[in-house]
Amino acid sequence: MEENLDNKLDNKMIPVVTLRDIVVFPGTTVYFEVGRESTIKAVSEAMNSDKMIFTVAQKDQHEENPGLEDVFEIGTLAEVKQIITLPDKVMRVVIVGIKRMKLKYVETVNDHLRGSLEEVQETGDTSYTLEVVAYVRGLKDLFKVYCDELGKINQQIYQEIMDCTDIERLIYMITSNIPVNYQLKQKILDEDDVMKRHEELSVILSREISIMRIQDDVATRVKRQVDENQKEYYLREQIKAIHKELGDEDEVSEADKYTEKLEKLKAPKRVKKKISEEIRRFRLTNSNSSENAVIRGYIETLLSIPWKKKSKDNTDILHAQEILDEDHYGLKKVKERVLECLAVKTLKEDGQSPIICLVGPPGTGKTSIAKSVARALDRKYVRICLGGVRDEAEIRGHRRTYVGAMPGRIIAGLKRAKEKNPLILLDEIDKIGTDSKGDPSAALLEVLDPEQNKHFSDHYVEIPVDLSHVMFMCTANTLDTIPRPLLDRMEVIELSGYTEPEKFHIAKEHLIEKQITANGLTKSQLTISDKAIHIIIQNYTREAGVRNLERQIAKVCRKAAMEVAKDNDCKVRVSERNIKKFLGMERYENNMANEHSDVGIVRGLAWTSVGGETLEIEVNIMDGTGKLELTGKLGDVMQESAKIALSYVRSVLSDKIDSEYFNKHDIHLHVPEGAVPKDGPSAGITMATALYSALTGKKVRADVAMTGEITLRGRILPIGGLKEKLIAAKIAGIKLVTVPEKNKKDVAEIENEVKEGIDIKFVTSAEDVWKYAIER
Repeated sequence: MEENLDNKLDNKMIPVVTLRDIVVFPGTTVYFEVGRESTIKAVSEAMNSDKMIFTVAQKDQHEENPGLEDVFEIGTLAEVKQIITLPDKVMRVVIVGIKRMKLKYVETVNDHLRGSLEEVQETGDTSYTLEVVAYVRGLKDLFKVYCDELGKINQQIYQEIMDCTDIERLIYMITSNIPVNYQLKQKILDEDDVMKRHEELSVILSREISIMRIQDDVATRVKRQVDENQKEYYLREQIKAIHKELGDEDEVSEADKYTEKLEKLKAPKRVKKKISEEIRRFRLTNSNSSENAVIRGYIETLLSIPWKKKSKDNTDILHAQEILDEDHYGLKKVKERVLECLAVKTLKEDGQSPIICLVGPPGTGKTSIAKSVARALDRKYVRICLGGVRDEAEIRGHRRTYVGAMPGRIIAGLKRAKEKNPLILLDEIDKIGTDSKGDPSAALLEVLDPEQNKHFSDHYVEIPVDLSHVMFMCTANTLDTIPRPLLDRMEVIELSGYTEPEKFHIAKEHLIEKQITANGLTKSQLTISDKAIHIIIQNYTREAGVRNLERQIAKVCRKAAMEVAKDNDCKVRVSERNIKKFLGMERYENNMANEHSDVGIVRGLAWTSVGGETLEIEVNIMDGTGKLELTGKLGDVMQESAKIALSYVRSVLSDKIDSEYFNKHDIHLHVPEGAVPKDGPSAGITMATALYSALTGKKVRADVAMTGEITLRGRILPIGGLKEKLIAAKIAGIKLVTVPEKNKKDVAEIENEVKEGIDIKFVTSAEDVWKYAIER
């Protein structure tokens, strides 16, 4: 037959049928449907001649008009046995594969493909040897296992395969009847060596068997899970029916709501497991029991904590700077630190957030700058006021065993923010108290430690909460009452009081506009002159911050609102001439420098909680018994400074004044404004100078002020609050100020507008001061 076939093929172009997803093998019968016009013509042409066609698989099954490069090189010569014409121009074809052939050339003739074929040499020994018999049996065994796993195969085909003894035909029959990718089948057809074909088919069958076993395992697990879910569903429905009979239907529906929320919750596995356990307990408890309410509150708390929900920081430094400058005037150090933090976040997203503590007098913008920082970073803002907090449970929460237990303020803040990375402001951290219920500041040690707060433990929640993404800011008026371990965990930025120019800018750029809007006015209805603003600052307020300044501006706006309410066309202008009409008589007068130099009267500088102040110290000497009288409500430290100053002055004047003089005279040192308590060592040099002047009769310059602690040997030691003191000296009209030499670095950091107009002299001893202060 092969000789007759070869004669038929000699120099003859055979119709070519290109197939999608189908590979025809010799000795196998294949059924397929064709719809392409070119394929139908090729099959029809074969039926009209010798019924021979060449079938070859396409490389790309989507190609509509394939050429030689679009089909595989090896195909199968086949004989068309039957064609059936179906509706919609579709033809069903039955063919029998005859022989592997190689497609050499293809051309289009009468709208269908014809090709020139070439013989393909088979290699490998297929004679009936023991080795071949072993291969045949092994392949049949493998196919049997495959059929057992598959579970569905035509029994007639199965029996034909099992009865086959020819290895080549066995390979073709098995490959043709297993549902694998056509490219794998083509690979077997392309192989010339029969034994390699056997090897390829064995690998494919083994892999398919493994895949089916894995699928069976997965299906078994899924079925088991479905069965468990159905069982659980059935039991839950029973529980619902029972609860309905008992009148507890709402509790069941509430538990279902919690379950739905749990499925949507983004949280660690341990958290979800804990909530799931609590929901299970909640279902089993009676709605009238106290435990039911405790479990409900606990579940709701855990569901409302933002375990993984996080907002994205706005790391645009220019945008942040613009917002900070827009909301606040000055506060340079705070703004710089926030911008540095942003720069680090830009370069390293998981960088630790700083823990900043802002320390300064009331009204200097500590709380409001935190709100601006949150706005600049696009973070939620949470304020927690710690003033007067005495119970550790306020920070860590109460244990659930207590009636009315609830989480601490930190967890409550996270719940309000609904994000795990808000900015939390711990306001008035210096006013935390302690009592028998514990020390809240000790609980804050864990909160404010970046190495520990990744696993913050709240007594109520019981599950560690990650606070490492939270940016903490704290505010305080003084560092004295903050425990040292807590202070060590914070980066302290000191905010000094505002200077008069700063207050002027704040009032003009922020406060006036804010109060005009708050009182229902417009900018055209009320204007306040610059001189009027200066008068309000100097004569109606006395503070380091701007709270009272805002109150006075609000008072002006209310008065203006009354005028506008009476006459809508009224335009109110506030100037230095009519300011008393709005604010009444001036409340404060600046303690200006004396016009003339005097004996025993010296101007000192003091720091108060509302800013700097000039302090006039007076000394009188009179006949007596050698007593030192100190008046003016002086504290212990200040009284000691006065005694040190007197001892030093006596030692300096021992060669000029007889010792009997001090036994026969009393010395009275007074600090005016006797109702105001005064303390601190910084007036030491001022008292020494007043005593020296009174004892020697030499006048002290009226335009000189001084500050510094004095020792028994006359050395001048450094002091604090220098900026506020210099501001007070400037307001009082002082021309020269003596400052301890060791405060030189502090003076360098003070703005030039504060130092302008004041001659600052650095001194190391009392004699240096007297060179500048005592008139010669």
